[in-house]
Amino acid sequence: MEHGPGADALSAGADTLKQVSVQRCRDGVVSAGQDWLAVELPIGLEYNGISHAVMLASPADLEDFALGFSLSEGIIANSSELYGCEVELREEGMLVHVEIASERFTALKQRRRNLAGRTGCGLCGTEALEQVARELAPVVGAQPIAPSVLVAGMRAMQMRQPLQQHSGATHAAAWIDAHGQVTGVREDVGRHNALDKLIGALAHQKTDFSRGALLLTSRASYEMVQKAATMGIGTIAAISAPTSFAVGLAERYGVALIGFMRDTSYVVYAHAERFNAAQVVVS
Repeated sequence: MEHGPGADALSAGADTLKQVSVQRCRDGVVSAGQDWLAVELPIGLEYNGISHAVMLASPADLEDFALGFSLSEGIIANSSELYGCEVELREEGMLVHVEIASERFTALKQRRRNLAGRTGCGLCGTEALEQVARELAPVVGAQPIAPSVLVAGMRAMQMRQPLQQHSGATHAAAWIDAHGQVTGVREDVGRHNALDKLIGALAHQKTDFSRGALLLTSRASYEMVQKAATMGIGTIAAISAPTSFAVGLAERYGVALIGFMRDTSYVVYAHAERFNAAQVVVS
């Protein structure tokens, strides 16, 4: 199918989509055409002048990305510890200069890792097994949300993914509030990056992470669960499967986890007691 730009694609940012010439073959007939690609660039994160991570990501919402990554990776404890953020365009990619509190920067240097990132990599640069799963306090006080509300949110989220609609190459992370309304969506070529961008956007809005739920268009990997738990998010619904590590961490961190959420079907993997018992059928 040939993708057209449309107003929604343009609103996503001129640098996030690139048009290319292609050849299509349909029923044995070859024709020339145009298609849209999701732009993917190396995005460097630099803290107080020291390079920390390089991720392959969509070049949009990078201020949200910097704040969300800093929070979800435990580099800072709250938004007030991020003093400034500046995005610099370079020939080889983009560099995000982040200024954080000196106490946090000292702690970062002590546990500094080389996170040469890839879109599908969750352990890049991890030096020891004990670094994989962080010690986090279990999420408490999270608002129970009925699966039917999550299903409705998943449907609504699909209409707010212009990059996916025009390129077919991106993931999305969305937030539904206590009333079941989708209040934020972020897209990226990497599922981790989409989540960090969403967390950053919500943090900028001073969102109460205990009053809502996280929706994912990807699988629920361990890192997605860990990032969510770090922010105090108590419910995750993913369109695809979780991993065994992710389920184990969800149980440990007190995160209710649903996978394979599509239309009216879903599978509850962790903390089923959080959901409305009348709407959770146990086979």
